[in-house]
Amino acid sequence: MSAQPYDVPDAFDAGAESYDELVGANPGYHTHLRLSAQRMQLPDGGRGLRLLDIGCGTGASTAALVAVAPHATIVAVDGSAGMLERARAKTWPASVTFVHSRAEGLADAGVAGPFDGILAAYLVRNLDDPDPVLQTLRGMLRPGGVFAAHEYSVRDSRVAGAVWNVVSSAIIIPAGRRRTGDDELYRYLRRSVNEFDGATEFCDRLRRNGFTDVRSMTVPGWQRNIVHTFVGRAPE
Repeated sequence: MSAQPYDVPDAFDAGAESYDELVGANPGYHTHLRLSAQRMQLPDGGRGLRLLDIGCGTGASTAALVAVAPHATIVAVDGSAGMLERARAKTWPASVTFVHSRAEGLADAGVAGPFDGILAAYLVRNLDDPDPVLQTLRGMLRPGGVFAAHEYSVRDSRVAGAVWNVVSSAIIIPAGRRRTGDDELYRYLRRSVNEFDGATEFCDRLRRNGFTDVRSMTVPGWQRNIVHTFVGRAPE
């Protein structure tokens, strides 16, 4: 059963105005996104590479890719018009293009491969059915191209799950309520993380959907074993 109680892109439209402020208060949020981008091991500062940032939100993951691969061409995509509007309002190099599309509708939006690398930050957990999207993304990679999912996953660790639920109840949900007057999106966040694949299960999911050389790495700080980088490659 999906954890999704309502339309997630539409919910992010409503929360877009306060999103950057909320995530900016999370220690390590931007540093961890850059770490996941670094773990993609993109050569030569991305020179000559074409990258996809799927689920770019307000552009935090896009900024991580720009920092790690400043010479790459980057296509950044999000299903929330409100989040994308805030992303586009920021200053970007000419090599960055933004496209409004849900992950399930990339072809209809004119987003096509091949890409040398794909970053999906906090995306897969929000999909009704992740497998077809993962298969589509794998098919959009060049042979040997790298896919990285930057995602919450706590089911493999009781300690991580306990920390996540305490922080959600005591900090994330109240902060979201204060800034937006509505905490439903943040209650959904808590619930969706609890229900998402464990790290081992998600690695298996990636393998089932055709990725090779799959591995997972967590991040330092309070989100250790809560946030992970999952990396896989398209078959050569």
